Amino acid sequence: MIRAALLWSVLLAAACTPMTPERAAERCEERARAAQGPEIDLGIGANSESGLRTSGTLSISVDAMRGLDPIAVYESCVLNLTGEAPTRPPRLRAI
Repeated sequence: MIRAALLWSVLLAAACTPMTPERAAERCEERARAAQGPEIDLGIGANSESGLRTSGTLSISVDAMRGLDPIAVYESCVLNLTGEAPTRPPRLRAI
């Protein structure tokens, strides 16, 4: 019982620690890149046993559907996670 209480207290303390600005930037960059527009991933392959194989995915974020500015998404995300303004600009994908 004491072990369980100790484990929970450690987990709760870890959950309450503030996020570093660099980790917040990385996490928010992913969200900002998704806000740039749909992401399409297509694949094609072949082998001698099963023949031709194709795959594909299409994903679009709510931020992209709402037409939000990716930089504004990044800045508000970092501010929400750290309580501070971003320390560097986002690294977005080239369009």
